[in-house]
Amino acid sequence: MALNMTHQIGTLAAATVPVPNSSAGESTAAMSAATLWKPPAVSLKCKVTRTEGGAEGLSPPLSPCRSPVLRADLSAACQAFTAEVAAEEYIAGGKEKGEGKEGVPLFVMMPLDSVKTGNAVNRKKAMNAAMAALKSAGVEGVMMDVWWGLVEREKPGEYNWGGYVELMEMAKKHGLKVQAVMSFHQCGGNVGDSCTIPLPKWVVEEIDNDPDLAYTDQWGRRNYEYISLGCDTSPVLKGRTPVQCYADFMRAFRDTFKHLLGDTIVEIQVGMGPAGELRYPSYPEQNGTWNFPGIGGFQCYDKYMLSSLKAAAEAEGKPEWGSTGPTDAGHYNNWPEDTQFFRKEGGGWDGPYGEFFLTWYSQMLLDHGDRILSSATSIFDNTGVKISVKVAGIHWHYGSRSHAPELTAGYYNTRFRDGYIPIAQMLARHGAIFNFTCIEMRDHEQPQDALCAPEKLVKQVALATQKAQVPLAGENALPRYDEYAHEQIIRASQLDVDGDSGGREMCAFTYLRMNPHLFEPNNWRKFVGFVKKMKEGKSAHKCWEEVEREAEHFVHVTQPLVQEAAVLMH
Repeated sequence: MALNMTHQIGTLAAATVPVPNSSAGESTAAMSAATLWKPPAVSLKCKVTRTEGGAEGLSPPLSPCRSPVLRADLSAACQAFTAEVAAEEYIAGGKEKGEGKEGVPLFVMMPLDSVKTGNAVNRKKAMNAAMAALKSAGVEGVMMDVWWGLVEREKPGEYNWGGYVELMEMAKKHGLKVQAVMSFHQCGGNVGDSCTIPLPKWVVEEIDNDPDLAYTDQWGRRNYEYISLGCDTSPVLKGRTPVQCYADFMRAFRDTFKHLLGDTIVEIQVGMGPAGELRYPSYPEQNGTWNFPGIGGFQCYDKYMLSSLKAAAEAEGKPEWGSTGPTDAGHYNNWPEDTQFFRKEGGGWDGPYGEFFLTWYSQMLLDHGDRILSSATSIFDNTGVKISVKVAGIHWHYGSRSHAPELTAGYYNTRFRDGYIPIAQMLARHGAIFNFTCIEMRDHEQPQDALCAPEKLVKQVALATQKAQVPLAGENALPRYDEYAHEQIIRASQLDVDGDSGGREMCAFTYLRMNPHLFEPNNWRKFVGFVKKMKEGKSAHKCWEEVEREAEHFVHVTQPLVQEAAVLMH
């Protein structure tokens, strides 16, 4: 029987190429390899020869398969075939047997500086190689931050989507889906921030002119990470309100990328605070203000927030409560028992004033989310994209009665009150996804004296989303490449709360992050097995060892592609 084209090229290149399962798979592999294999023009020269009879003639040209230049190119083409066909077989692995129909689609966060100042793609070759490697491993897509501070940097209403157009097309070329984050915050000053991208220049100028546009603590310290939600509806940004600016940005994004919405761009995550999370900047790391596991500080001392507090206190019939936030809530790095307000016995958080203040403070955050989601859902209606909101996994001092770090961040969650149900219900009204962090953590890995309990927190959030009937998605809070963390993510993503998930799984998981460490051989091998397990979901019947064996073979076959990604990412 004649060899197919794939094997003919493999034979010419002195390499073995696996046979795809179907003709469709073969054509896909051939097409993909063709795009990678672009040999330089080979000079096929003939030379004059003399026969025994003295007659002159031209020798036949050197056979292409004997040309050293072309043979090398065929080797490259063969590697492309091998990697891509193996990837297709690996990704498909077992679907004919009914597998892979459940599971949790896995996305990978791109570097924060994937687009650099000047609106060009940063490390373009590395991005391309990394996307190819991720696709080969069966990853669903990537998450990228679309920075307000880059796109609308110079003047209000002038948008430069430069590098993002190129990145989106690159993702489409590789067949990767995109979660696009509308990043209305500053990059720099939080855990994992590896670069600095401030808010737009004209916004920073406005804050300089009116410092109360910035979140402010009781000591007058201003925070430039995100505009204070206290002025959401005030026309303080060159005649527009902050919410109008966010809406205009999202509308411009929609109009620019409308041809990709619902197909390549499948999710819009709407930034609502520092680090893109729906919260107050209560634990800023910049300048050493806060260190883990401090309780953080309330952020309600700009004039816009204080004006709202004053009105709420008067409506409550307690005008004396409206002039300031709690004055006995300690400092950023205190622990609950160090303070009068947060301590378990007789703490102000559990009294009438505490209940009033915390209700107002948390409701302001909920209203902020409500306003922006109203705009987002209207703008992206009928585009086929999902809307999501990220909520921070504040797990330290979770075992205390007051849950102080959650309270300062705006989550009114205590031993006697569930603070995540109101958030889930707000998201449910808009059909949005609840995206939660710290999924990879286990209770015993954290400082026990700080009463950290990430697993219990994730369980509470899973129950809240179940009650509110909103989809739950997850992220890991810190980079982890070990199987122990992977196992925890898989277990948590299956939402087996109290042994009964009601058939639910997370709707997606986003892995932190695309970087050189991910492509190191040992980490990549573990990651490939992890992706396979996530895709199989609850229908998985293979043990870790079996998945590991499959991953070993796959990693070996695709090694050149991954090595290229690792080298270029550095």
